[in-house]
Amino acid sequence: MRGARVVQKVSSTRGFARVAPHVVPALDRAVHRLTRGKVLLSAHLLPGVVLTSTGARSGLPRRTPLACMPQDGGRHWILVGSNFGRPGHPAWSHNLLAHPDAEISWKGRDVPVTAQLLAGEERAAAWRALLAFWPPYAAYQARVEREIRVFRLVPRHEHATGGGPPA
Repeated sequence: MRGARVVQKVSSTRGFARVAPHVVPALDRAVHRLTRGKVLLSAHLLPGVVLTSTGARSGLPRRTPLACMPQDGGRHWILVGSNFGRPGHPAWSHNLLAHPDAEISWKGRDVPVTAQLLAGEERAAAWRALLAFWPPYAAYQARVEREIRVFRLVPRHEHATGGGPPA
């Protein structure tokens, strides 16, 4: 448990926010590719997915390794557009707003999903759960003036049939 607290403290720093966006995704992409989608290095700290979204402007596929908070036994996922506490929303969040249908690689499986930007009480409830799950999100939010975007990913077949997480 002490190790987790040290990692959380380090990941809350501005220095980590400057370095991590350049190092963590590159390492995750390489390891994910080499293990054919079975391993994400950062998933040893937090659960993670590789999101394949459609570029908002380019229309091209964009692969981004991201931490996530699984819900409902790993049937839904919460993504946080924290950008490591840096100004500006991350590009992948713009992509999901423009094209909510995406795909994730989750534990070696490819899952077609639809992203839902959370707002109001639904976002507030998810944010409380996220802070309990990974306390550094509070430091990230404190460093930026924007409201950090929070998305719920729902399998596309479930979204199409109207099934979703319980209210």
